Amino acid sequence: MVLWGPPGSGKTTLARMLAATTESHFIGLSAVMAGVKDIRAAVAQARQHRDMSNRGTVLFLDEVHRFNKAQQDAFLPFVEDGTLTFIGATTENPSFELNNALLSRARVYVLKVLDTADLVAIVGRALADEERGLGGRVTISDESVSLIAASADGDARRALNLLELSADLADGGAVTDAIVRDVASGSRRRFDKQGEYFYDQISALHKSIRGTDPDAALYWLMRMLDGGCEPLYIARRLVRIASEDIGNADPRSLQLTLNAWEAQERLGSPEGELAIAQAVVYLACAPKSNAVYVASKAAMEDARGRGSLEVPMHLRNAPTRLMKELGYGEKYRYAHDEEDALAVGEKYFPDDMSAVKYYHPVPRGLEIKIREKLDEIERRSKEK
Repeated sequence: MVLWGPPGSGKTTLARMLAATTESHFIGLSAVMAGVKDIRAAVAQARQHRDMSNRGTVLFLDEVHRFNKAQQDAFLPFVEDGTLTFIGATTENPSFELNNALLSRARVYVLKVLDTADLVAIVGRALADEERGLGGRVTISDESVSLIAASADGDARRALNLLELSADLADGGAVTDAIVRDVASGSRRRFDKQGEYFYDQISALHKSIRGTDPDAALYWLMRMLDGGCEPLYIARRLVRIASEDIGNADPRSLQLTLNAWEAQERLGSPEGELAIAQAVVYLACAPKSNAVYVASKAAMEDARGRGSLEVPMHLRNAPTRLMKELGYGEKYRYAHDEEDALAVGEKYFPDDMSAVKYYHPVPRGLEIKIREKLDEIERRSKEK
């Protein structure tokens, strides 16, 4: 099986419980440090335990997504023949990080973050446990326990670390509220740069802006900033959103996002972050159009699929006498010499390609006017 969940959600603990419950030998490895050699050693151990005590072996591989395809394939034969019972743990989406051969042989279980009540219970057990915890050697208020649980942000390991740090700083066994506040002040929300939470939260910000919800967009922006996301990364994404989801419905969006980017570069935090927040709200409230985005994708498909079609002779530049003699630029109609600066009926696509309409302005924002302009040009072209 593969246990997929955020840090501190109990993946390792569950694997050990499964091994203990089934009275299996437990081998724990981390894909960060282990390699194929370690897998072979684990297989040898598993065979030895099977032969000597008739016990099965659970191989727990933490951070399994760190293994490449060849490493993941190395232990598959031993999983198939029953030498090992494989349990992998990952904080990353298995669909992207694990190969199909492994996924087809494993059941994926999704673990959720622990809520505050769960963490309060875990901290309470650590306070009372005489063998592995503090065993009543410190005193702490319920308010401070709740603060530790809230600061841990769903991560049991982080909650226990915060408790341990607080206990280490306690004078005479009294963990004061001030100590806990000081220890918890450095905690950040989960963000996990380049990981699942990273992309989930960016997706939430993008979709909130696209959905014209400035309040939700602000919330996700602040979640990312609070989690430690680089503000300039967000600014870059906003530039993309300005073109992809707003486009010519409000061309000012692009300039505003570039201004926010520049403000962050010049001023840093927190002043620059306020400019980014302004851009987020503006983008969310702006009229939406993906017409340019759709058109550019369609045009790229034709550019790639139709081969290197020649530029029509009348559209070619003729800076030399030879080029003019060869007909470069011949019969080109200079738009500024025509009525309304419009060469009605002029052909701008390659000769071997019919005209294609990629850009369809939406009936929102400035694209209403653009649509009227293009419709008028099309009407006059048909009349000519």
